[in-house]
Amino acid sequence: MAEHNELGKKGEELAVEYLRLKEYEILELNYRFQKAEVDILARRGNLLIAAEVKTRSTPEYGNPQDFVKAKQIKQLVKAVNHYVEEKELDVDVRFDIIGIVKNKAGMKIEHIQDAFLYF
Repeated sequence: MAEHNELGKKGEELAVEYLRLKEYEILELNYRFQKAEVDILARRGNLLIAAEVKTRSTPEYGNPQDFVKAKQIKQLVKAVNHYVEEKELDVDVRFDIIGIVKNKAGMKIEHIQDAFLYF
């Protein structure tokens, strides 16, 4: 596996661990619909959280969350809508970004809730 793929996988594992510690129930990992992949679908009460995980080996080129583009957001929204309909869920939906950056101390996690409001 390529080094960047391993880093991405490690980032997703850390994000899952982080969400579980915050008492989110993990429903799906790497949920796919058409061209979209939702990294993590989690639930907390009546709230469905679609989390996009972005992991970087260095902050040198910008924050991980800066790499979620409008086209990807559109695909994620479509995929989550499909998931809600497919599972017949009656929930509110929130889109989050979990940015992870490797540093000397390990990995720094930044959880941005309602992230797509800022795009």
